[in-house]
Amino acid sequence: MDVYLEVGKTRTFAGALDWPGWCRSGRNEASALQALVDHGPRYASVLRDTNLKVNLPSSISDLTVTERLAGNSTTDFGAPGIAPSTDSLPMDVDELEGSQIILEACWRTLDDATRSANGKELRKGPRGGGRDLMRIVEHVFEAEIAYLGSLGGKFKPDYEAGSRQMTIALRREILTTLAASANGEIAPRGPRGGLRWSPRYFVRRLAWHALDHAWEIEERID
Repeated sequence: MDVYLEVGKTRTFAGALDWPGWCRSGRNEASALQALVDHGPRYASVLRDTNLKVNLPSSISDLTVTERLAGNSTTDFGAPGIAPSTDSLPMDVDELEGSQIILEACWRTLDDATRSANGKELRKGPRGGGRDLMRIVEHVFEAEIAYLGSLGGKFKPDYEAGSRQMTIALRREILTTLAASANGEIAPRGPRGGLRWSPRYFVRRLAWHALDHAWEIEERID
């Protein structure tokens, strides 16, 4: 399986190039690659109700590192912030459909984790840190609005509609904007000249973020 590494000063991310959302971190390259392998079954379970089938590596030796990227402050903060070079390639119809399926599967996993944790206490970190459930859900919602803007879309929340209806509307807009970007209907640069995210990187970043918090919720349920 082809993977890439994003190497920061204190943290390294390993990501599966062909499987957006399957991306884990460690203190160094070896631990990041091992974390990626360890989370393979968990990622496969995300896709269990889709027609996408992933062949899981049994060890690090099954992985081929095709690219090493220099990380930045985002990397060390705890998020993959650099796009692999293949993310600049066009996204064809089949890839678009697969990307939309993966995003919807990641959202279902997040929703399932949220329902499972509803009414339960989430364990705090060793120093008492960690968002509560509602703040995690709000954080993901706000981040996805920001990610959508980086792709070239817009979403204005209607707070009178309720959180669930807003989430449904946002996800619908994300899938619509992703298709428009993949089809070349959105310029690669914004009106002020800033470079927008490519469709591939957008899916990679959003899928990782949704799964990262879904798995966080699952692990912190007391």
